[in-house]
Amino acid sequence: MNLNLTGKTALVCGSTQGIGRATALELALLGANITLMARNEEKLRETVELLDTSAGQLHRYIIADFSDSQNVREAIENYLRLCPDVHILVNNTGGPSGGPIVEATGDQFLQTFQMHLINNQTLVQAVVPSMKSAGFGRIVNIISTSVKQPIVGLGVSNTIRGAVASWAKTLSLELGQFGITTNNVLPGFTKTARLDAVLAMRSTASGKTVDETAHALEAAIPIRRFSEAEEVAAAVAFLCSPAAGSINGINLPVDGGKTESL
Repeated sequence: MNLNLTGKTALVCGSTQGIGRATALELALLGANITLMARNEEKLRETVELLDTSAGQLHRYIIADFSDSQNVREAIENYLRLCPDVHILVNNTGGPSGGPIVEATGDQFLQTFQMHLINNQTLVQAVVPSMKSAGFGRIVNIISTSVKQPIVGLGVSNTIRGAVASWAKTLSLELGQFGITTNNVLPGFTKTARLDAVLAMRSTASGKTVDETAHALEAAIPIRRFSEAEEVAAAVAFLCSPAAGSINGINLPVDGGKTESL
């Protein structure tokens, strides 16, 4: 099985913590040059130091605030002037605050749409030309199992994640002919800061302790535990590899079997 990414450059967003960071580490182990993209320069520097360099890779980072779409556009344009070749794009952005959808404001929907779909579109438009030139491209969007089964209490996220999934499917139809695949990885409950926030929200709403809330959620997962960020990253890395060249336009849950739809 060809998992070798030596000579390939991967741009990984939201890569200083959680799934994004685990993905950057995994892709580096497969030989890729990694460009991290996040807003905290100190954490970016710390993460760069952790990346494997045994294949002689050169790792970089881009400082960008995903709450500011213009900043993201300027950051990627400035980067590509110096480093024009990107073969892999991993779109990954933190989710919005939870709460009943009926209480969500229009601004919350708009802001989340900008952070996820518009920023994804900006980055894809920026890097696809180099992917076409190379005849190789991998676009992987880290979304949520909510695109298959909405998650109670995450109304804004459910809505925008669904839009991103449809956007990605359309990309897969248009870009496949150029050797560029587009796929979505759908994490379930994964041990990250996002899960901590969800557990705290549900604990407050139910009056149960965080531990009680966590145990109840784990009991509903067939493997009886939360996923590790590294397990999600492994799925992302496979989809980025040459071995996955015929996998295009899919939604891949990594959730321990929790999602009850096919």
